[in-house]
Amino acid sequence: MFNRENSGIMRTLMTVILMTFATGGFSQSIVGKWKTIDDDTGKAKSVVEIYKKSDGKYYGKITKLFREPGGDQDPVCSECDEDDLRHNKKIKSMEIIKELEKDGNMYEEGNILDPNNGTVYDCKIWREGNKLKVRGYVAFFYRTQTWYPYNG
Repeated sequence: MFNRENSGIMRTLMTVILMTFATGGFSQSIVGKWKTIDDDTGKAKSVVEIYKKSDGKYYGKITKLFREPGGDQDPVCSECDEDDLRHNKKIKSMEIIKELEKDGNMYEEGNILDPNNGTVYDCKIWREGNKLKVRGYVAFFYRTQTWYPYNG
């Protein structure tokens, strides 16, 4: 039955479990919907859904665009390289993150497309609390964006 000795063991076990959660001992997933923010205006730009495919790698596609009234509400990636299958395809539902591999708390070795200028960058993604840090880079040059959970 339940006695003092068992009670002490249970308390110790619960303390260890809670401390592990509190110190981030469990890796946080990047899977889900994330709101991107425009670097220049600070306004919401799009929603990217990140998911894991059967190959074990992580991918992300644009599921929503936040566009100004009067602007093109359903643009295409005219700036994408002509050899890229995404050239002149609709940006909404476009897969812009490809082949990220999980390595500890980092997701890397993949790439990300900026559909505004058609440039494909190497990519790393990691969690900082409930935010997502997304870094696109070429050699030593990089830009890091902060993406936020999207529940809409």
